[in-house]
Amino acid sequence: FIWDFGDSSSKVVTGFNPVIHTYSGAGTYLVTLALNDTNFCNSPVDTQRTVRLSPQVKAVFITPRKGCVPYLATFQNNSLGGLEFLWDFGDGTTSTLETPPPHLYPVVGTYKIVLTAFDSTSCNKVHSDSLTISVNPVPTASFTYNPNPPQENTFTNFTNQSIGASIYLWNYGDGDTSPEENPRHLFNATDIYNVCLNAKNDAGCSDDTCMPVKSLINPLLDVPNAFTPGKFVVNSIVRVQGFGIKNMQWNVYNRWGQLIFESTSVKTGWDGTFKGKVQPVDVYTYTLDVIFSDGKKLRKTGDITLLR
Repeated sequence: FIWDFGDSSSKVVTGFNPVIHTYSGAGTYLVTLALNDTNFCNSPVDTQRTVRLSPQVKAVFITPRKGCVPYLATFQNNSLGGLEFLWDFGDGTTSTLETPPPHLYPVVGTYKIVLTAFDSTSCNKVHSDSLTISVNPVPTASFTYNPNPPQENTFTNFTNQSIGASIYLWNYGDGDTSPEENPRHLFNATDIYNVCLNAKNDAGCSDDTCMPVKSLINPLLDVPNAFTPGKFVVNSIVRVQGFGIKNMQWNVYNRWGQLIFESTSVKTGWDGTFKGKVQPVDVYTYTLDVIFSDGKKLRKTGDITLLR
């Protein structure tokens, strides 16, 4: 037999004589007894028992404080000392197991769970610990949108009508997402998109809903011909503007033909700097190659005046 006393010490013995082990301090120890015997086809085999030692019995347990109905609560008994235990689950049911199996709460509400530990070898004999858990309703995800029917090259505005939620995640069905409560989104092509909303509460419960949303996009393209970097105004950064732009390559050059900025996204614009240095007031040229969502290609060239 191999005894593992759960405190980094072990002992190998033969026969069935009692084994005495002295622990250096109070605590909870998982004791393992392993049997190696080639005469048995199920060898090796072991068994485990929890030993709780403390001069003062102290009931301690942990369980998640929030859940969603129907909620299956789990418990971990971390008591110091304790030979017998009584669990009161706060719903009229009890258990005398050391660690009870998961307990089902089928009704929304607040429940006070009490663990009482009994130990006749301790000085205080009895001790109790309690925790209150909240069983929450599952939220309901819901939304509407406008304009409906769609209008050409217009943002779609989403109105969140979810109940019992505080955290949101929108999936627009075109690769973009948003955590906003009531977002707006500009689709990139004429199509019907499967827009989904995930609504979650602070207990981690969530609900999903999806809806087909139509979009009407007429591919258009423009680049402003002047901007004023460093100012907190709309035209402080120059960007490619348009609708239905699927792919783009935008290059900006100074008067000596040096490439000082490039972008492949309408979301990324030029702030008037090159390698971290502010560029002088001047006229800069650009080339812009675009593939629209309808497959059409366009090459555009022009000038941008940097102002101060």
